[in-house]
Amino acid sequence: MKQDCQIALVQMDSAAGDIEQNINSILNTTNQAVKMGAQFIVFPELALSGYCPQIISDLAITLDNPAIKLLSKTAVDSQVTLLVGFPESSDDLLKPYISQLIALPDGSLEVYRKVHLGRSEKEWFTAGDELPVFTSHGVKFAVGICWDWHFPELAAVYSLKGAEVLFAPHASPSISGDRLEIWNKYMPARAYDNTVYLAACNMCGSDYMGRNYSGGSAVWGPKGETLAKYSNNVANILCVNLSAERLNKLRVRERTSMKDSFFLADRRKELYQILLELDIEPTPQDS
Repeated sequence: MKQDCQIALVQMDSAAGDIEQNINSILNTTNQAVKMGAQFIVFPELALSGYCPQIISDLAITLDNPAIKLLSKTAVDSQVTLLVGFPESSDDLLKPYISQLIALPDGSLEVYRKVHLGRSEKEWFTAGDELPVFTSHGVKFAVGICWDWHFPELAAVYSLKGAEVLFAPHASPSISGDRLEIWNKYMPARAYDNTVYLAACNMCGSDYMGRNYSGGSAVWGPKGETLAKYSNNVANILCVNLSAERLNKLRVRERTSMKDSFFLADRRKELYQILLELDIEPTPQDS
Protein backbone atom coordinates (compact mmCIF):
# COMPACT_ATOMS: atom_id res chain seq x y z
CA MET A 1 0.00 0.00 0.00
CA LYS A 2 1.33 3.43 -0.90
CA GLN A 3 -0.48 5.11 1.98
CA ASP A 4 -2.98 4.59 4.76
CA CYS A 5 -6.61 4.57 3.68
CA GLN A 6 -9.90 5.26 5.41
CA ILE A 7 -12.76 2.90 4.57
CA ALA A 8 -16.45 3.20 5.42
CA LEU A 9 -18.62 0.08 5.60
CA VAL A 10 -22.31 0.80 5.25
CA GLN A 11 -25.12 -1.39 6.47
CA MET A 12 -28.49 -0.19 5.23
CA ASP A 13 -32.03 -1.33 4.65
CA SER A 14 -32.66 -1.46 0.91
CA ALA A 15 -36.29 -1.28 -0.18
CA ALA A 16 -36.93 -4.17 -2.55
CA GLY A 17 -37.70 -2.83 -6.03
CA ASP A 18 -37.40 0.87 -5.14
CA ILE A 19 -34.24 2.16 -6.81
CA GLU A 20 -35.21 5.80 -6.31
CA GLN A 21 -35.55 5.43 -2.54
CA ASN A 22 -32.39 3.37 -2.30
CA ILE A 23 -30.22 5.73 -4.30
CA ASN A 24 -31.36 8.65 -2.16
CA SER A 25 -30.32 6.68 0.90
CA ILE A 26 -26.98 5.81 -0.72
CA LEU A 27 -26.27 9.44 -1.60
CA ASN A 28 -27.20 10.70 1.89
CA THR A 29 -25.02 8.05 3.49
CA THR A 30 -22.15 8.89 1.14
CA ASN A 31 -22.28 12.51 2.28
CA GLN A 32 -22.05 11.38 5.91
CA ALA A 33 -19.14 9.05 5.18
CA VAL A 34 -17.27 11.76 3.29
CA LYS A 35 -17.54 14.03 6.33
CA MET A 36 -16.03 11.18 8.37
CA GLY A 37 -12.99 11.21 6.06
CA ALA A 38 -13.75 8.03 4.12
CA GLN A 39 -11.95 7.36 0.84
CA PHE A 40 -13.65 4.02 0.10
CA ILE A 41 -17.39 3.72 0.82
CA VAL A 42 -18.81 0.21 0.55
CA PHE A 43 -22.51 -0.61 0.29
CA PRO A 44 -24.12 -4.07 0.55
CA GLU A 45 -24.86 -6.59 -2.17
CA LEU A 46 -27.69 -5.33 -4.45
CA ALA A 47 -28.04 -2.21 -2.30
CA LEU A 48 -29.38 -0.22 -5.25
CA SER A 49 -32.31 -2.53 -6.04
CA GLY A 50 -32.80 -4.50 -2.85
CA TYR A 51 -32.38 -8.27 -2.83
CA CYS A 52 -35.50 -9.44 -4.65
CA PRO A 53 -34.69 -12.27 -7.11
CA GLN A 54 -38.26 -12.83 -8.31
CA ILE A 55 -38.47 -9.33 -9.83
CA ILE A 56 -34.78 -8.67 -10.39
CA SER A 57 -34.92 -8.88 -14.19
CA ASP A 58 -37.26 -5.88 -14.23
CA LEU A 59 -34.80 -3.88 -12.12
CA ALA A 60 -31.55 -4.78 -13.86
CA ILE A 61 -29.66 -1.89 -15.45
CA THR A 62 -26.48 -1.23 -17.44
CA LEU A 63 -23.61 1.12 -16.68
CA ASP A 64 -25.30 3.70 -18.91
CA ASN A 65 -28.25 4.03 -16.54
CA PRO A 66 -28.85 7.50 -14.99
CA ALA A 67 -28.57 6.04 -11.48
CA ILE A 68 -25.07 4.75 -12.25
CA LYS A 69 -24.09 8.06 -13.81
CA LEU A 70 -25.29 9.87 -10.67
CA LEU A 71 -23.17 7.59 -8.48
CA SER A 72 -20.18 8.24 -10.73
CA LYS A 73 -20.67 12.00 -10.51
CA THR A 74 -20.88 11.73 -6.72
CA ALA A 75 -17.61 9.79 -6.61
CA VAL A 76 -15.91 12.45 -8.73
CA ASP A 77 -17.37 15.40 -6.82
CA SER A 78 -16.41 13.91 -3.45
CA GLN A 79 -13.14 12.32 -4.65
CA VAL A 80 -14.05 8.96 -3.15
CA THR A 81 -14.36 5.42 -4.43
CA LEU A 82 -17.93 4.09 -4.20
CA LEU A 83 -18.69 0.36 -4.19
CA VAL A 84 -22.42 -0.17 -4.69
CA GLY A 85 -24.24 -3.45 -5.31
CA PHE A 86 -26.65 -3.50 -8.26
CA PRO A 87 -28.28 -5.96 -10.71
CA GLU A 88 -26.47 -5.63 -14.03
CA SER A 89 -28.22 -6.42 -17.29
CA SER A 90 -26.69 -7.35 -20.62
CA ASP A 91 -28.11 -7.69 -24.11
CA ASP A 92 -26.44 -11.10 -24.29
CA LEU A 93 -28.05 -12.50 -21.14
CA LEU A 94 -31.51 -13.59 -20.08
CA LYS A 95 -30.56 -13.29 -16.41
CA PRO A 96 -28.66 -10.38 -14.82
CA TYR A 97 -25.42 -10.44 -12.86
CA ILE A 98 -25.14 -9.69 -9.16
CA SER A 99 -22.63 -6.88 -9.62
CA GLN A 100 -20.71 -4.41 -7.50
CA LEU A 101 -20.16 -1.05 -9.12
CA ILE A 102 -16.79 0.55 -8.49
CA ALA A 103 -17.14 4.27 -9.20
CA LEU A 104 -13.68 5.85 -9.12
CA PRO A 105 -12.80 9.47 -8.35
CA ASP A 106 -11.39 10.02 -11.86
CA GLY A 107 -14.82 9.29 -13.37
CA SER A 108 -14.07 5.80 -14.62
CA LEU A 109 -16.35 2.88 -13.84
CA GLU A 110 -15.39 -0.71 -13.07
CA VAL A 111 -17.51 -3.67 -12.07
CA TYR A 112 -17.16 -6.97 -10.26
CA ARG A 113 -19.68 -9.74 -11.04
CA LYS A 114 -20.35 -12.37 -8.38
CA VAL A 115 -18.71 -15.59 -9.52
CA HIS A 116 -20.11 -18.03 -6.94
CA LEU A 117 -23.91 -18.01 -6.89
CA GLY A 118 -25.85 -19.60 -4.08
CA ARG A 119 -27.91 -22.57 -5.24
CA SER A 120 -31.17 -20.61 -5.01
CA GLU A 121 -29.62 -17.72 -6.98
CA LYS A 122 -28.84 -19.77 -10.08
CA GLU A 123 -32.48 -19.66 -11.15
CA TRP A 124 -32.43 -15.86 -11.28
CA PHE A 125 -28.87 -14.73 -11.96
CA THR A 126 -25.86 -15.29 -14.23
CA ALA A 127 -22.47 -15.98 -12.65
CA GLY A 128 -19.50 -13.80 -13.48
CA ASP A 129 -16.22 -15.35 -14.62
CA GLU A 130 -13.50 -12.79 -13.86
CA LEU A 131 -11.48 -11.93 -10.74
CA PRO A 132 -10.30 -8.35 -11.31
CA VAL A 133 -8.08 -6.26 -9.05
CA PHE A 134 -8.55 -2.49 -9.00
CA THR A 135 -6.44 0.48 -7.84
CA SER A 136 -7.54 3.69 -6.16
CA HIS A 137 -6.10 6.04 -3.51
CA GLY A 138 -2.78 4.19 -3.71
CA VAL A 139 -4.42 0.89 -2.74
CA LYS A 140 -4.91 -2.31 -4.72
CA PHE A 141 -8.25 -3.87 -3.85
CA ALA A 142 -10.72 -6.51 -4.95
CA VAL A 143 -14.30 -7.56 -4.28
CA GLY A 144 -16.09 -10.80 -3.49
CA ILE A 145 -19.83 -10.85 -2.86
CA CYS A 146 -21.41 -12.83 -0.03
CA TRP A 147 -21.30 -16.54 -1.03
CA ASP A 148 -17.98 -15.95 -2.81
CA TRP A 149 -16.15 -15.90 0.52
CA HIS A 150 -16.90 -19.55 1.28
CA PHE A 151 -14.28 -20.44 -1.37
CA PRO A 152 -10.75 -19.84 0.00
CA GLU A 153 -9.15 -19.86 -3.44
CA LEU A 154 -10.75 -16.47 -4.16
CA ALA A 155 -8.78 -14.62 -1.49
CA ALA A 156 -5.57 -16.43 -2.47
CA VAL A 157 -5.91 -15.46 -6.14
CA TYR A 158 -6.62 -11.84 -5.24
CA SER A 159 -3.64 -11.62 -2.89
CA LEU A 160 -1.33 -13.22 -5.47
CA LYS A 161 -2.57 -10.67 -8.01
CA GLY A 162 -1.50 -7.90 -5.64
CA ALA A 163 -4.73 -7.00 -3.83
CA GLU A 164 -4.09 -5.51 -0.40
CA VAL A 165 -7.68 -4.86 0.69
CA LEU A 166 -10.61 -7.20 0.02
CA PHE A 167 -14.20 -5.99 0.28
CA ALA A 168 -17.07 -8.35 1.09
CA PRO A 169 -20.54 -6.84 0.60
CA HIS A 170 -23.41 -9.12 1.71
CA ALA A 171 -27.18 -9.40 1.61
CA SER A 172 -27.56 -12.18 4.16
CA PRO A 173 -31.04 -12.53 5.71
CA SER A 174 -31.67 -12.95 9.42
CA ILE A 175 -32.96 -16.47 8.84
CA SER A 176 -29.42 -17.62 8.01
CA GLY A 177 -28.13 -16.63 11.46
CA ASP A 178 -26.09 -13.91 13.10
CA ARG A 179 -23.73 -12.70 10.40
CA LEU A 180 -20.82 -11.68 12.63
CA GLU A 181 -20.88 -15.03 14.40
CA ILE A 182 -20.79 -16.84 11.05
CA TRP A 183 -18.08 -14.57 9.61
CA ASN A 184 -15.83 -15.23 12.57
CA LYS A 185 -15.64 -18.89 11.55
CA TYR A 186 -13.82 -18.16 8.28
CA MET A 187 -13.20 -14.50 7.48
CA PRO A 188 -10.21 -14.07 9.84
CA ALA A 189 -8.54 -17.03 8.11
CA ARG A 190 -9.06 -15.45 4.68
CA ALA A 191 -7.23 -12.33 5.91
CA TYR A 192 -4.54 -14.18 7.88
CA ASP A 193 -3.59 -16.79 5.28
CA ASN A 194 -3.35 -14.23 2.48
CA THR A 195 -1.94 -11.21 4.37
CA VAL A 196 -4.71 -8.81 3.42
CA TYR A 197 -7.21 -6.49 5.03
CA LEU A 198 -10.73 -7.89 4.71
CA ALA A 199 -13.78 -5.69 5.22
CA ALA A 200 -17.40 -6.89 5.20
CA CYS A 201 -20.82 -5.28 5.47
CA ASN A 202 -24.38 -6.61 5.34
CA MET A 203 -27.89 -5.35 4.73
CA CYS A 204 -29.96 -4.64 7.81
CA GLY A 205 -33.59 -4.12 8.77
CA SER A 206 -36.45 -4.98 6.42
CA ASP A 207 -36.79 -4.82 2.65
CA TYR A 208 -40.53 -4.05 3.05
CA MET A 209 -41.42 -7.25 1.19
CA GLY A 210 -41.09 -9.69 4.08
CA ARG A 211 -37.35 -10.32 4.12
CA ASN A 212 -35.31 -9.17 7.14
CA TYR A 213 -31.55 -8.80 7.47
CA SER A 214 -29.28 -9.16 10.49
CA GLY A 215 -26.85 -6.36 9.65
CA GLY A 216 -23.22 -6.62 10.70
CA SER A 217 -20.00 -4.93 9.64
CA ALA A 218 -16.41 -5.89 10.43
CA VAL A 219 -12.78 -5.41 9.42
CA TRP A 220 -10.01 -7.96 9.92
CA GLY A 221 -6.30 -7.19 9.73
CA PRO A 222 -3.57 -9.08 7.88
CA LYS A 223 -2.92 -11.31 10.91
CA GLY A 224 -6.60 -12.21 11.20
CA GLU A 225 -7.19 -9.80 14.06
CA THR A 226 -10.54 -8.00 14.37
CA LEU A 227 -9.86 -4.29 13.89
CA ALA A 228 -13.45 -3.10 14.23
CA LYS A 229 -17.00 -4.46 14.22
CA TYR A 230 -20.62 -3.38 14.52
CA SER A 231 -23.24 -5.98 15.33
CA ASN A 232 -26.65 -4.27 15.56
CA ASN A 233 -29.17 -4.67 12.74
CA VAL A 234 -29.80 -0.95 12.21
CA ALA A 235 -28.34 1.42 9.63
CA ASN A 236 -24.75 2.35 10.42
CA ILE A 237 -21.42 3.51 8.99
CA LEU A 238 -18.32 1.76 10.33
CA CYS A 239 -15.29 3.91 9.50
CA VAL A 240 -11.83 2.36 9.90
CA ASN A 241 -8.29 3.47 9.06
CA LEU A 242 -6.10 0.81 7.41
CA SER A 243 -2.37 1.14 8.04
CA ALA A 244 -0.05 0.86 5.05
CA GLU A 245 2.99 0.34 7.28
CA ARG A 246 1.33 -2.61 9.03
CA LEU A 247 0.60 -4.40 5.77
CA ASN A 248 3.82 -3.54 3.97
CA LYS A 249 5.91 -4.91 6.81
CA LEU A 250 4.30 -8.32 6.28
CA ARG A 251 3.98 -8.50 2.51
CA VAL A 252 7.63 -9.15 1.66
CA ARG A 253 9.11 -12.35 0.26
CA GLU A 254 12.05 -12.31 2.68
CA ARG A 255 10.77 -13.53 6.04
CA THR A 256 12.20 -11.69 9.03
CA SER A 257 10.45 -13.84 11.64
CA MET A 258 7.77 -16.51 11.93
CA LYS A 259 5.23 -13.99 13.19
CA ASP A 260 5.83 -11.72 10.18
CA SER A 261 5.46 -14.39 7.48
CA PHE A 262 3.83 -13.71 4.13
CA PHE A 263 2.63 -17.30 3.76
CA LEU A 264 1.87 -17.16 0.04
CA ALA A 265 5.57 -16.54 -0.65
CA ASP A 266 6.32 -20.09 0.54
CA ARG A 267 3.54 -22.00 -1.21
CA ARG A 268 4.38 -24.97 -3.45
CA LYS A 269 2.21 -24.18 -6.42
CA GLU A 270 3.46 -27.20 -8.38
CA LEU A 271 1.39 -29.39 -6.06
CA TYR A 272 -1.92 -27.59 -6.51
CA GLN A 273 -2.88 -28.53 -10.08
CA ILE A 274 -4.89 -31.33 -8.52
CA LEU A 275 -7.36 -28.72 -7.28
CA LEU A 276 -8.56 -28.39 -10.87
CA GLU A 277 -9.14 -32.11 -11.18
CA LEU A 278 -10.65 -33.17 -7.86
CA ASP A 279 -14.33 -32.98 -7.01
CA ILE A 280 -16.26 -33.88 -3.88
CA GLU A 281 -16.80 -37.57 -3.24
CA PRO A 282 -20.33 -38.74 -4.21
CA THR A 283 -22.73 -39.26 -1.31
CA PRO A 284 -24.27 -42.74 -0.89
CA GLN A 285 -27.52 -41.70 -2.56
CA ASP A 286 -25.56 -40.45 -5.60
CA SER A 287 -23.65 -43.71 -6.11
